[in-house]
Amino acid sequence: MAGTLNKVILIGNLGKDPEIRFLPDGSKVASFSLATGETWKDKMSGERKEKTEWHRISVFNEKLVDVLEKYVRKGSKIYLEGQMQTRKWNDQGGVERHTTEVVIGKFRGELVMLDPRKSDIEFDARSDETPKDIPIDDIPF
Repeated sequence: MAGTLNKVILIGNLGKDPEIRFLPDGSKVASFSLATGETWKDKMSGERKEKTEWHRISVFNEKLVDVLEKYVRKGSKIYLEGQMQTRKWNDQGGVERHTTEVVIGKFRGELVMLDPRKSDIEFDARSDETPKDIPIDDIPF
């Protein structure tokens, strides 16, 4: 399918600490929910309205998982780039289930922490570089 693109860009806040787990091959994956929102003024009432949208995020790049595990917590603001994917599975009762999530794969995607004092730390899933010179005393947790 030439001429198509599957790219998701989100800026939001984590709803809870990232969940880190291990896959059968021993690699780590991180999962979390990201809240994005919008506000507007209702034309009829003049009242300020707000809507929050929740996004399921899965990260398979182990370097990014390490960053999430060490530096990102509930409420952290992040920028991410990934791809939309839908997974299907059968639950314990044999019922087919599915979920749609944003995935940062092993070699694609990006994650930038936007919180104050962390904003200069950026990680790219395509890079082989390991994060260096992150002053632990500057991390406020």
